[in-house]
Amino acid sequence: MSRIGRLPIDLPSGVKIELVDHTITVTGPKGTLQQHISDSISVEQQDGKLLVTRQSDDAATRALHGLSRSLIANMVTGVTSGFTRSLQMTGTGYRAQVMGKNLVVQAGYSHAVEIAPPDHVTFSVEQVQGQRTAESRINVHGIDKAVVGDIASRIRSIRKPEPYLGKGIRFTGEVILRKAGKAGKAGGKKK
Repeated sequence: MSRIGRLPIDLPSGVKIELVDHTITVTGPKGTLQQHISDSISVEQQDGKLLVTRQSDDAATRALHGLSRSLIANMVTGVTSGFTRSLQMTGTGYRAQVMGKNLVVQAGYSHAVEIAPPDHVTFSVEQVQGQRTAESRINVHGIDKAVVGDIASRIRSIRKPEPYLGKGIRFTGEVILRKAGKAGKAGGKKK
């Protein structure tokens, strides 16, 4: 039995579950999400909890068991409290701002990069004082965990952090391994 798949999913009050033709629909205070579930996985609602079970023991079904349970649990969390992914911008002149619904990022290019959010995704930007410079923190909020992660990775790909000075856009808490500069620069003039 899958260790993840056998765990029950708690249903908070205000969350409604519908299962029609192996498509599960989760409705909550923040919105509605849908996900197709494999034919070999069954979902039952008992005593305010969801139980995800599998019908056979072959390898493909076992793999889908834990995946299906995780997807449904993420949907329940998304429609109740939502997901947030944070990024930090470090660099001289690097800044971001929200204009309307869109995020406008200036990251050292000759033009600003504008990102339009999909449905149920919002952006917020705050200024954080770092050790030497002010940094912009970009927050991506949404109800679908996969979409929030995808948008955050697209923002990071605008200017990936470089290893010498650490400038660029990185996830909050991401560690960038720093490299030393040229060997001749630290030692002074060669003889």
